[in-house]
Amino acid sequence: MANIKSAKKRIKVAATKTERNKAIRSAVKTSMKKVEAAVAANDKAAAEAALKNATSVIFKAETKGVYHKNNASRKVSRLAAAVSKMA
Repeated sequence: MANIKSAKKRIKVAATKTERNKAIRSAVKTSMKKVEAAVAANDKAAAEAALKNATSVIFKAETKGVYHKNNASRKVSRLAAAVSKMA
């Protein structure tokens, strides 16, 4: 356990940021699962609506520094490709 005041603060700050990042990652995963579920159910309208929401959530996570921009773009691209392949 840390004895120095600044080290104790760093531990608290790191824990706070870890919780925030976990919550954001969880929201991204949930939004991606909703798109994938709509694609699996072959519901084009729901898939497009879910894709719009997921895109927003993913890029917000990127803005907050949770995901690298290429990672976020790759996630959005894969979801958009899946939706566009629907008949």
